[in-house]
Amino acid sequence: MNECMTEIRLHTIKPAKGSRTVAKRLGRGPGSGKGKTAGRGTKGQRARSGGKARNTIKGLKRIVLRVPKNRGFTSSIIHPTAVTVEQIDRWSIAGARVDVKSLKAANRIPADAVGAKIVNTGAMTKPVVIVDLLATPGARAVIEKAGGSFEPVAPVSNKGKKNKSKYKQKQEYKKKHA
Repeated sequence: MNECMTEIRLHTIKPAKGSRTVAKRLGRGPGSGKGKTAGRGTKGQRARSGGKARNTIKGLKRIVLRVPKNRGFTSSIIHPTAVTVEQIDRWSIAGARVDVKSLKAANRIPADAVGAKIVNTGAMTKPVVIVDLLATPGARAVIEKAGGSFEPVAPVSNKGKKNKSKYKQKQEYKKKHA
């Protein structure tokens, strides 16, 4: 048998490197770095066994403790729904006009979607006319290579819209593109 290839047996199997961590040995002398008080500080409720009472001992009211933590945030910037080149090719017939209204009417994008953007995934076999839709440079090249064309996109600016709520932004967009 080759020297670098060892036979897999029960005694040769090891866990992946880094998948298992060695437990910290607490209270094992000053040389360990976690001796004497074992990382719990000096005295007090939290230094004792069973003394981990989370936030309740910090004087927070019961109602505040019951509310779950908020994580992350909701962006106030309008993001269009992504549609692939392959989907446009599958959904449309040759020479068809593709716009937000037609995509919503055919239930291809959500009814409350604020615009759509074509991304370059897949191939295009038939020419279509894209009206008022955003597209990545790669998607634009693929559609134009297949004989398709683009009609100009109305400029959408987020300038001065940061203070408006997402709901108001959607309503304004719907009025403009209704």
